[in-house]
Amino acid sequence: MKKALFILLCVVVFASLAMAQVTYTLGTGKPIGATSPIDKLGAHENGGRGCVGCHAPHSGVGGNGGNVGTGTVVDTTNAGNDALWGQDLGPLYGATLNMGDNGQYKTTLPASTAFAVADEEIRGIMMCLSCHDGNIAKGAMMVNQSWEQRAGLLPATYGSKPIPTLLGNDGTTAGNYNNDHPVGPQATLGAVGVASRFVVTGGKYSTTDAQYLEFINNYGAPTFFGRTPPVLPTGFVDGSAPTNAYVVCTTCHTPHTMYTSTASASNKIAGLSAGTFPSFFFIAAPYNPSAQPTPAQASSATQFCRQCHFTGAGGSNEGSNIHGVTTAF
Repeated sequence: MKKALFILLCVVVFASLAMAQVTYTLGTGKPIGATSPIDKLGAHENGGRGCVGCHAPHSGVGGNGGNVGTGTVVDTTNAGNDALWGQDLGPLYGATLNMGDNGQYKTTLPASTAFAVADEEIRGIMMCLSCHDGNIAKGAMMVNQSWEQRAGLLPATYGSKPIPTLLGNDGTTAGNYNNDHPVGPQATLGAVGVASRFVVTGGKYSTTDAQYLEFINNYGAPTFFGRTPPVLPTGFVDGSAPTNAYVVCTTCHTPHTMYTSTASASNKIAGLSAGTFPSFFFIAAPYNPSAQPTPAQASSATQFCRQCHFTGAGGSNEGSNIHGVTTAF
């Protein structure tokens, strides 16, 4: 009997591995475990190339065989000089992108002569676009469809049309960035009306705002407080004044963990200092479009956006003086 049960357990485990699906315990509002045969890097395994797909340990983009799109290396001066970056930043230096509604958020990327190690616009925008642009920078080796969608991890409500992963070549007009979330110096916390909720003390964000503290208790504020070390969040540039701090790609995304987010003492999720929560699309916070909220709950995929978009028509419950709505993770 015990042998039969053991064989049955093995069959179940092997079947789950074959399905390659992430299994979560949903709807409890408490820390959950994530069981998956999928490596945490997910899509950023880069087709088996692993870490060197982004970080070439020798010679920058040359160490990765050059620019796949052009057949050469455009950036011959600074290639690989920051974070051992192995994709070609050359086409992006000095490029201007008109992003957001009707392109009203214009950002001009640094020139090659302005290259500096750990520059937030280079690390937080250009390095991402060197793979995810597809218009100016065309060297990425990707199929331009969400990895989670191809792996069958998304709920059926997403539909069957491929979800693009290239911003500037997404199936609309080439070079259209109007339908992309703005980044850069014009995409500030002041512009979305959340800056007044925060103060900066000793290089760290904090808040005493009662409405925002209630939101933190219901969801958290990982975009503001969840980075390591817990200083001004990576991605919020010019952070000495929250009004001027602006968003880059890595404000919302982490390139190293595709489908989970972890609570900690400096990154409490729903008031909890431990636990693993589901996420998708390399979002650096709980973000689960498969969550099944009750009428008294909001999806974590909604709450994530409300960290910044706290008031107004699309704002939070707490910012609208609606209380008692928790989060379905």
